[in-house]
This record gives sequence, structure tokens and C-alpha cells, in this order.
Amino acid sequence: MKKQRKFCVYCGGPVAKKKEDSVWRDFCSECRSFFYDNPLPVVSAIVDVSREILLVKRDRAPFQGRWCLPTGFAEAGENIEEAVLRELGEETGIRGRISRLLDVDSYKSRFYGDLLFLTFVVEKTAGKVAAGDDSAQAKFFPIDRIPPLAFRSNRRAVTAYIQSKKDYWAILDAVDKRSNPSLRNAKRANSLTRRLIGNLLKNREAIIRQWIEDVSANPSTAEYRRYEPPVLHGICDRIISQITLWMGDAYGAPHIRNFYIKLGRERKKAGTLLSSALSALSLIRKHIWDVALARGALQKNLGLYATFELQRRMTIFFDLAAFYIARGYESSKTEPRIPGAASSKRKRRAI
Repeated sequence: MKKQRKFCVYCGGPVAKKKEDSVWRDFCSECRSFFYDNPLPVVSAIVDVSREILLVKRDRAPFQGRWCLPTGFAEAGENIEEAVLRELGEETGIRGRISRLLDVDSYKSRFYGDLLFLTFVVEKTAGKVAAGDDSAQAKFFPIDRIPPLAFRSNRRAVTAYIQSKKDYWAILDAVDKRSNPSLRNAKRANSLTRRLIGNLLKNREAIIRQWIEDVSANPSTAEYRRYEPPVLHGICDRIISQITLWMGDAYGAPHIRNFYIKLGRERKKAGTLLSSALSALSLIRKHIWDVALARGALQKNLGLYATFELQRRMTIFFDLAAFYIARGYESSKTEPRIPGAASSKRKRRAI
């Protein structure tokens, strides 16, 4: 149980509760000091190697003997990224590089009070798994055999991580199934597809961020200024998922046809101009290339042949998408509304 404050740290006087700004706080009546108890920052790391997640077994309360992500408190004087990498190294012996912030969650602990869990996805760069001073054991677990986790925030983060990777793993599985390991050309195609998809997904957030900035300011997509950034994020993220699934042969041309014909009809019903929908789609393609070239992904990692192959596959995908959006738009019997005539409070979908 978290210990309660009894005496003032400044004057030693007794501490009681007093309301300030509608909140009951500890208060010293002798030196007139309020004490502000803010949530403690806790960092956790998800390290995934070949669909296995690194966990540690706790050697102390709370939840002694239970498994959890490498987790610990951030210290004064270090930034939150330094904290998660330090805790990872101390508890598991693994060194890593932060990929992204995955989840933020509030949690009330009877031991520590209010906590703020920040969970990061971390890429392993070096080190050998070995339990540290704060853990009894460290071990990788397959994603389908994760033991019950000690902290609710860890369970929530692991669930969110697995959900975010399902499309990517489905692509890799589809690539593996179609490849014949006995044929050198099949091996090469499998490896190339993995590398193309991997680089696309690695740069996913940067592509989405740049696309949102562009589509919100570009004259050719003026109607998209009506949408909030989270809605635009979902729009672009969905299209990138379509591209990666198609590149990995998880989706075929019939799926692309059905999806975009339906989307074209939805765009006409929503009153979006066909030119705006097609322009928004083309800007996604533009920013895939912009990000890849700016980060040197194509020159350094994929090579000239892979660059041509990515260009070929993206051309086919976006040509199909644009054609079927237009067909769906033209086949819709709904009269398009005048842009801006609908209530601004109504939620709209776009591509």
C-alpha cells in the first residue's frame, strides 16, 4: 500500500487534506504549502524478434513471479527515450533502438499511486538475453503463447502491437506460401518482396504525416480540409495497407476492383469531387516516393532493380485504384451534393 504523507517536508508540521481547485490535496497549515502528487512516468519496451516478444519475470512485489514487458520508472534527469532503453538493458541485457511510441495508458497502483505507462516499440540492435537485477528471468515468447501479464497496461500494449502487425504478417505468410524454396528465382522474389514491403511499412508514419500536410493545403484537394487529422491519418493508413497487402499477394485485382468501385460510389454520395478523390490518391503515391528517396531507402537498401520493381507494382496498383474509383463514381445514381452544403458536424469518410 502506498504510504501517506504525514508531515511537511519543509517545516515538519502536520499535513492534512484541503481542497484547491476542486481537488483534495495534502496541505501544511503551518507553512501554507500545498503538495501536488502527479502521476509517475513508467516506461515499457516491446522487443519483437521473428514474432516473439521479450518478457521478464518479476522478482519483487507487486506481482512477484508474474511476467511483464521490460518495465520501470523514468529517472529524474533523463528523457523518456533514454529511460526505456536503460530499463531494457538493465532487465534483459538487450540494447536497442526506439522505433515508435505505441501506447500511453493511465494506471492506478496500490503500491505507487497514479502511474502513466508509456510503451515503446524497440528494435533489438545488440546484446544477449540475460536476466538483470530487477528480474528473475528474461525470455522471448511467441505471440500466440504470451503468458498472463502482470500489468493491465502491458496487456493493452501487447494487444495493440499484435493488432498493428497483423496485415504485415499476413503479407509475409502469403509471400512464403507462394515461394518454392527449391528454386533460386523464387527465393530471390520472396526476399525482394519482403524488402519492398518492409521499407514501405518502416516509413509508414512519415508518409502519412507528409501526406496529411500536403492534402490539407493542396489546391487540388481543398475539400479534404474539412477532415480532422485523425480522420486523414486513417484514410492514408488504409490505402498503404491496401498497397502492402496487394504487393504481398494477400489481395488480388478483384479485391482492388471491388474496394475502389465501392469507394468511388461513397465519394459521390458524400459530395466529394472526383478530381479531389483522385488527386488525394495520387498524393499518397507521391509521398511514398518522396519519403523513400529522402531517407535513402531505395539507393542504400534496395538497389536499382528493386527501385524499378517497386515503381512497376505501384504503377499497376494506383492505375487500378484510380480507374475503379472513377468507375464507381460514374456508376453511382446518387446526385452529388454541393461541397460545403452538408453540416460541418457530420463525420465524413474519404479515400
